[in-house]
Amino acid sequence: MIRSLRFAAVVLATTLALTACTGGTPAGPADDDPVIQNGGELSGEVSFQTWSLKNDRFTPYFEALIDAFETENPDVSIKWTDQPGEGYEEKILQQANSGELPDVINLPPEFAYRLAQVDQLMDLSAVDDALDAYVPGAVEAYEFPDMEGSFAYPWYLGTDLNFWNMDLLETAGVTEADLPDTIDGIFDLAIDVAEQTDGQVQVIAEAPKMGTLDNAGIELFADGQFVFNTQDAVDLVDQYREAYEAGAMPAEALTGNYLGNSALFKQGKVAYTTASAGFASELEKEAPTLLDATVATARIGRPPLFVQGISVASNTENRAAAVAFAQYVTNNENQIEFLTIAQGFFPGTQAANDNPESFTSVIDNELQKDATEKAAGTIKDAGPEYPIQFTYAMDTYFKQQVALAIRGDISAQEALDKAVENSNRTLE
Repeated sequence: MIRSLRFAAVVLATTLALTACTGGTPAGPADDDPVIQNGGELSGEVSFQTWSLKNDRFTPYFEALIDAFETENPDVSIKWTDQPGEGYEEKILQQANSGELPDVINLPPEFAYRLAQVDQLMDLSAVDDALDAYVPGAVEAYEFPDMEGSFAYPWYLGTDLNFWNMDLLETAGVTEADLPDTIDGIFDLAIDVAEQTDGQVQVIAEAPKMGTLDNAGIELFADGQFVFNTQDAVDLVDQYREAYEAGAMPAEALTGNYLGNSALFKQGKVAYTTASAGFASELEKEAPTLLDATVATARIGRPPLFVQGISVASNTENRAAAVAFAQYVTNNENQIEFLTIAQGFFPGTQAANDNPESFTSVIDNELQKDATEKAAGTIKDAGPEYPIQFTYAMDTYFKQQVALAIRGDISAQEALDKAVENSNRTLE
């Protein structure tokens, strides 16, 4: 699903009413399976499902991809279906309940986790050494707690960068050479700019999320429990409180109807935002006057990783062909070709990210090209923002408590203690 790779607002419920076997370790190929032995002829029909990608932009790509695979494997027929963006999780649930999950299926980690829990996905780590070709953090995104194996080949990826409005910053005497490269430096800059402009230019435009703690290197989950109420986390929340008190952060960032830091950036109200490389194309369409004033820098701290992958159903009747096609969709050549269309995202293979020119050369927007190349250099260090156990309800409560702490209504320690207690209670 191209339109967003961020933390899903709705995930499959942990109590899926699946009729499949719910035994211990999810299924992997048997030792004598032709997938393992790299032998046997590929034949038969393979069903393939994508998420909101059948349209004028992407249909020609998939038709050519399938035609090329079938030409190389004339006894295999690929049946492609695509599901709409909305309601995808419900559709997957229906398919799994009825035993009709497609052989090869596009899944984000949140959905793959729920299906792997009930033995619906094949363990792809048992298939030769194919996973070695992919970005390590993306592979790890499909390696789930209390399960052995890996449940998808990483396909297209996203991550964030920093974007700066230099026209606004220059009113406070800030040049590109002054842009920070540490988290502490962002807060120092924000407070200094607020002071220099009497609060007219604000830099910190978003309250911290769980991903903010991860970005700062704070441990979130350990030994089956959430553990993010540490002194380092308290110090980070207090830095936001200090920025808010100094007038370096808009009050609306603490409200429930807040649209996000990128929205304020596009409105010219704040001088800094984090966003994906594709944000440059948004500026071109929605705020073209900001395009020349904006520069991109690599994300400070641990970059977040947003992932889409290609999984294989454990009950497929055509294992060898299904795995072969999943590998074909996600091989280096085909990922590069896909990324020349899905500009602003990144391939799931290490080799392509080591050579970003292979997929950025077609980008006309110079800011987006620069941002994509910079972000490609950070992908190898990126990782998921949230533990897979973290839910939308937990996130909502976390942000409510942190907002209270930033306003000074409660202490940062109390806010984080409450959020940890709520998250762990939800796990029970």
